[in-house]
This record gives sequence, structure tokens and C-alpha cells, in this order.
Amino acid sequence: MGDFSNADKKRQRSKIPEIGCLVNRQLRPLIFIGIIKIKNMSKVNFYDLEVAKPNGTSIKMSDFKGKAVLIVNTATKCGLAPQFDGLENLHQKYKDQGLVVLGFPSNQFMNQEPETNDTVEESCRVNHGVTFQLTEKIAVNGVRTHPVFAYLKGELGGFLTKNIKWNFTKFMVRPDGKPYKRYSPTTKPEDMETDIRRLLKI
Repeated sequence: MGDFSNADKKRQRSKIPEIGCLVNRQLRPLIFIGIIKIKNMSKVNFYDLEVAKPNGTSIKMSDFKGKAVLIVNTATKCGLAPQFDGLENLHQKYKDQGLVVLGFPSNQFMNQEPETNDTVEESCRVNHGVTFQLTEKIAVNGVRTHPVFAYLKGELGGFLTKNIKWNFTKFMVRPDGKPYKRYSPTTKPEDMETDIRRLLKI
């Protein structure tokens, strides 16, 4: 009593492929949409991106066509903050030959960027002599990741993970807008000069 007959079992088994086909038919549009989104993201290039300065005005990456761009997530209270001085040295030495240095302040690591958009430029100028361009404070990881860092992480993954691991991670972008190289937080600015000279052809 209560047991399926052989005929019933055959009918039940015959429904399994039908259910699988139904699920596949239902998911197929979603998979297709996902592919479209991925393809659209892959069409983004560096010159499509922009970021705000601390005062809110826009910096368009397309303004840097033909120049090598060095992008760094910065933090004034980080133990690596002396790298500000090295970055400024690169800026002064190569700005007239086609290097652009952009500092992106971020407070995501141990709250080491307490400055606000109103104070961060003055703090970097007074303590490190910074004259290269800083941006508004941004996120480099998580759901609020700024599009510039989302793009660079997608193009140049790090060790084990694409996520930014600490302050002063550096990205070099070639004069044609192609991401060239990712550097660890502990890489000193002066150790990047060979690459900079190669990209600037000097």
C-alpha cells in the first residue's frame, strides 16, 4: 500500500527532464542579460571615466590623453604617508614631460584618512608639500567603489584578489589609456622611475 507502481515511477522520472528544461528556459533570459552587462562593462575604457576634485568640480580622464597617469589611493595618517613626498618628487620631475599624478584619498583602511574634502588638500600641502592633484574622498573596495578603481582593479588584479589591500596601492596608465602596471603599497615612488621613463620615452 502507498508504493508507486513501475508505471508511476516511469512517469515521475519522465517529468525530471521537463522540469530541467523549464528551469533552463526561465533562466536563459537572465543569463543573456548578464552577458550583455558584462560585455557593456568591458567596453568601458579609461578615458570614459571621471572623478570629482575635493571642491566638487570634475576631472575627466580624457583630459589626460597622451600622458602617463599614476593613480594612488592615499591616506594622511598612514605609516606610508611619507610616500606623499616621493609622489610629489615624481610630479615635479616629470610633469612637463607628460606624467600626471592623481591622489585619491580614502578612509577605508583603519580610518587613516580623517581629513575632509575641505581640509585634505591643505593638510597634504602643509605636511608633505603636495601640489599634484587630489580628488574627493572615495571608496576603493565594496559596493561604493569608485568607478576609476573598479575599472583599474578589473584590468589589473592583485595578488590572490583584485581588492585593494592597503593605502598607497598604485596604478600606472599608459599614454594611450591602457592600464600598464599595478604596484603594491610598499613600492616606493622612486622605484617606479624606470617604468615612468619607459612610458614617457625619455
